[in-house]
Amino acid sequence: MIKRDLPPVHPGEILLEDFLKPLNVTRYRLAKSIGVPQRRIDEICAGKRAITADTALRLARFFGTDAQSWMNLQAQYDLECAEITLAERIEQEVKPLRNAA
Repeated sequence: MIKRDLPPVHPGEILLEDFLKPLNVTRYRLAKSIGVPQRRIDEICAGKRAITADTALRLARFFGTDAQSWMNLQAQYDLECAEITLAERIEQEVKPLRNAA
C-alpha cells in the first residue's frame, strides 16, 4: 500500500481550476457549448460525478485536448480512491503468486 499525503484529485477539480477559471468559461457556457445539461458539469466540478467517455469526447473537442487524457484523469482518481478504501483488505485476502505456492 502506498502512503499518500494528499487526497486524490477529482478530474472535476482539474476541469474547474485548470480550464474553466483560467479561460473565463462558466459551467453554463461549457454545458451549452458541448450539449450536456448544466447539472452534469456542476456535478463533475463538485466531484460528485465521473467523467464518462461521452463527456471526455465533448470536453476534448471543446478545449482542443484529447479524450484519453480526460479518461486517464478519471481512471487515476478511481484507482487512488479504490486503493484508499480497499488496499488493506486486498493485502490480507490476495496472496502474490510468488508466495502462493
